Amino acid sequence: MALKQNNQPENSGMAMSRKGIKMMIAGLLVMVAGFILLSGGGSDDPNVFNYAMFDFRRLVAAPIVIIAGIVVELLAIMGRFKDN
Repeated sequence: MALKQNNQPENSGMAMSRKGIKMMIAGLLVMVAGFILLSGGGSDDPNVFNYAMFDFRRLVAAPIVIIAGIVVELLAIMGRFKDN
């Protein structure tokens, strides 16, 4: 590693590129969308059971969207991107 005259490394830029940061924000938004899909389904009356909590959106779609957001986050952290 080459040092400048003031003993700092030459490549003292950010650890992540702009594209990586944008991908992290996109992954966060995808995960938030998954948690929004997961919410709801409650009942106002505690004596009445609401079967809406067992629909496709909450049991299948929301976890897939959350996992997709985690995968995007991992790609953003582990990937090497070049800024153009």
